[in-house]
Amino acid sequence: MNGVLVINKEKDYTSRDVVNKLNKILNTKRIGHTGTLDPLATGVLVICINRYTKLVNLLTALNKEYIATMKFGYETDTLDVTGKTIKECDYIPDLNEVKSALNSFLGKSMQEVPLYSAKKVRGKKLYDYARSNEFVELPKQEIEIYQIEVLSYLNGILKFKVNVKKGTYIRSLIRDIAHKLNTCAVMVDLERTKQGNFSISDSYTLDDVEKGKYTLKNLQDIFSFPRIDLADKELKIAKNGGNLRKKVKDGYVILYYKGKELAIFNAKDNILKPYIMIDNNI
Repeated sequence: MNGVLVINKEKDYTSRDVVNKLNKILNTKRIGHTGTLDPLATGVLVICINRYTKLVNLLTALNKEYIATMKFGYETDTLDVTGKTIKECDYIPDLNEVKSALNSFLGKSMQEVPLYSAKKVRGKKLYDYARSNEFVELPKQEIEIYQIEVLSYLNGILKFKVNVKKGTYIRSLIRDIAHKLNTCAVMVDLERTKQGNFSISDSYTLDDVEKGKYTLKNLQDIFSFPRIDLADKELKIAKNGGNLRKKVKDGYVILYYKGKELAIFNAKDNILKPYIMIDNNI
């Protein structure tokens, strides 16, 4: 069994919980996820199985789309409703102010990583510092927001959709939106609706998988890269990690041999270089 499985993660499960459950259901230890979701969050969790675990880094780098719900009036240490209240604010902005604040975050900016996160500082995860009440200076990293829009706003509760680059913390974005409006807020709910071309509409619950009601995606399903079928001589070169000469556009290509997936190579100036070997046993 090799492929990519799109899971619709339920609330109160960690991403690791999902992997552990799939280890048992699918009877394999070679499973990896491609982007952590907090226990509070739901939605698209892209899972790589067996040989496809080699794609984890490539898929983790894909842009992500979320529908987030935030509530004005207070802030917690975790930046969501599961945490301890550390600040209360009376000011509730109007819709025009909210739209203006959201639009101000379009493009690139620097974001402070939340304290309750798995980001490592000096070899230790930030949430370990938090749990031991040990001070640590929170790192900042560049993020990019491609699209953001209000879906609904009523009684100080805002629901919005946002498309972001890898590494963007939505809890931190919500904190920063509120601070931009000179108030405070927390994340109430979060659903990841897309990761690259993977959509919530194509996902399966763990219950679906347990009942065998799922389909794995292969390279052609996942990527729109050109397909190249290799001759016998070219197969030997590719399997030995050699370069191939082919007249193709620059970019990634998928190599096949007699209908079987072999590898992803990177083409530049008609030279194809190895990138990810999927199956070296062909």
